[in-house]
Amino acid sequence: MDKIAVLIPCYNESLTIAKVVADWKQALPEATVYVYDNNSSDGTAEIARQAGAVVRHEYQQGKGNVIRRMFREIDAQVYLMTDGDDTYPADCAREMAELVLNRQADMVVGDRLSSTYFTENKRLFHNFGNTLVRFAINTLFRAKIRDVMTGCRAFSFDFVKTFPVLSAGFEIETEMTIHALDKNMKIDQVTVPYRDRPAGSESKLNTLRDGAKVLKTIINLHRNYKPYSFFGIISGVLLALAAGFFIPVLIAYLRTGLVDKIPTLIVCGFTVIAALLSFFTGLQLQNAVQKNKQDFELERMKVNWRYRKILEKDDD
Repeated sequence: MDKIAVLIPCYNESLTIAKVVADWKQALPEATVYVYDNNSSDGTAEIARQAGAVVRHEYQQGKGNVIRRMFREIDAQVYLMTDGDDTYPADCAREMAELVLNRQADMVVGDRLSSTYFTENKRLFHNFGNTLVRFAINTLFRAKIRDVMTGCRAFSFDFVKTFPVLSAGFEIETEMTIHALDKNMKIDQVTVPYRDRPAGSESKLNTLRDGAKVLKTIINLHRNYKPYSFFGIISGVLLALAAGFFIPVLIAYLRTGLVDKIPTLIVCGFTVIAALLSFFTGLQLQNAVQKNKQDFELERMKVNWRYRKILEKDDD
């Protein structure tokens, strides 16, 4: 088992990968730096190998797929993840690792948005998108995460071995954040400097397409992790619509003693039924979520036992 593993998912980052590997090796001399190449066609893998990284491959395209492979294959006391585009300086590496090793953090978020991100980032709508995603997650999950989409993070062994990676692409950061919030894991945040990509280096993230995927992921995970809240909102909207249908009918009835809008009253009745169905669906699913959380805690105990056994074996 590595004490510190630096994980760098890469796709066509030949311009910057050597510098990234060198910087993180210098910041953490005791760490093993892993570069996972995701079908690069520009020689990224060979450049990373020459720079001193352990190079492995993931042939299924997408950042989420790369991270799934990393988490499955590597055992370490602490994992640090960064991007291969040299946007995250390694100055924060030691502090983030220490929070996991000595302060029991399960996930450390490298917060770009509180430092230089809004001045350094030049890509259209990225600033707005990051702010929108942060607002949505903090509102829906009652959290205070300062940067949801950051690619600079640190993780504990517990987090890595109990996190079921479902996302295939750039929505993986959102999934990580919501998983940690939902499972009451210890989250720390470190303000990290951010610099824009050097000239000639192109982002693989499509603002509109990947942004839509991220928002869809937030909605789906809200439904899966907090069904009572999700279906409660739908129930409330339906009840408001039902009231909107019913009030004119009631006013007409009080005025004339007659119900002259029978179809509207019928629609109102069906809307109320749909609202009640939504409410009780959320209630039932919330019970299943609670059972899942109990099972997860038991799984964490098993993972922690495995972690201690590996450490004992390494000491021997």
